[in-house]
Amino acid sequence: MSDIEIRTLADTEWRASLGLFRAALHAVPPTDEQWAVGSRSYEPGRTLGAFCGDTLAGTAFAWSSDLLVPGGAVVPMAAVTRVGVRSDFRRRGVLSELMRRQLADIADRGEVLAALRPTEPLIYGRFGYGQATRGAKTVAVPGNALLRPEVPSGGRVRLVTPAEALAVMPGIYERVGRSRPGTMARPSYWWTVAYERAFAADEHIIIAVHSGPDGDDGYLMYRPTPGALPGTNATLAVDDFVAATPDAVYGLWRFLLSVDLVDEVTVWTRPTDEPIAEALTDPRAITSAEHRSDLWLRLVDVPKALAAREYGPATVVLEVEDSLLPGNSGAYRLTPDGVTRTTATPDLSLSVDVLAMLYLGTWRASALTAIGRIQELTPGATTKADALFAVPEASWCGTFF
Repeated sequence: MSDIEIRTLADTEWRASLGLFRAALHAVPPTDEQWAVGSRSYEPGRTLGAFCGDTLAGTAFAWSSDLLVPGGAVVPMAAVTRVGVRSDFRRRGVLSELMRRQLADIADRGEVLAALRPTEPLIYGRFGYGQATRGAKTVAVPGNALLRPEVPSGGRVRLVTPAEALAVMPGIYERVGRSRPGTMARPSYWWTVAYERAFAADEHIIIAVHSGPDGDDGYLMYRPTPGALPGTNATLAVDDFVAATPDAVYGLWRFLLSVDLVDEVTVWTRPTDEPIAEALTDPRAITSAEHRSDLWLRLVDVPKALAAREYGPATVVLEVEDSLLPGNSGAYRLTPDGVTRTTATPDLSLSVDVLAMLYLGTWRASALTAIGRIQELTPGATTKADALFAVPEASWCGTFF
């Protein structure tokens, strides 16, 4: 579609942009009260609009963040969200033009990575995004789910008011919430969108904070839903569960499983390698299902992204293809000592979206080769790549945006 104009929206146009995004999700426009809170999450110069004539046909937004990568480095990242196209302008190239312009803008800002949490994952692979983390949804039946007596769960859990929660949660997240690759920065406006709006709407939200010998070291936010009929018990939905030490993780689990008059507890996302079922006297009292749609990552500056993380004991030459940002295309030699561009014959060939799947160690190169996503050009290279990208614990994001 040749008549699409992409431009940066002025602050006076942000509300219309949010209204378009909400309409794409079949939601009503923001109320004045919702906009009063949500408007504080916008960064100047980061909201794009796609215009067909005078009509705003699509929009995309990103906010400044960073990502923890294997080895402990923190890499600048754009958190892409609020992407939507009007239903009467779909399939006309609006989204493609928005994504191309946004990637160019992210690159110009020097942000090495971009990330999103797609509602329709099939859309974003063609723009170079690949699923980089997974999370486990866990459902427990409190009456049957009892922690084994030897499971560590020291410390104390206390309930806090909304004002107390907003004062302590950001600090806890910064201290202990970013222990795994895939975790990302939560700027002040993230807390505005995630919590302050919910509190302002008088939603029934409960915050429990765990304290250990060194102070507050974990929290969880849950929403209780009363039983549908008189005399039936509630269910608890945990939307945010932040803890790093075993005492904090299982101390919070012990608290959840001890709440009275509850039939079911659902924790929407935790790391896939957290052995909560094995911590119970009856592992069958809990079920976990991996979320396939967790953090999707885009390597915007491939040389800098590859150089930022640590590698295992192997050497592999990767040939990367990136049609949207062709400066990324080429061969890279990856070793534990560093990353360099090279003219050497590649061992493996892959597209940039598949490289994103390898980047945080979530997917094994051998598995992706087996299904045709990676081409092995040197026999045995996928085994080396498995060792090269391996991580000691599962990468996980845990932040919705």
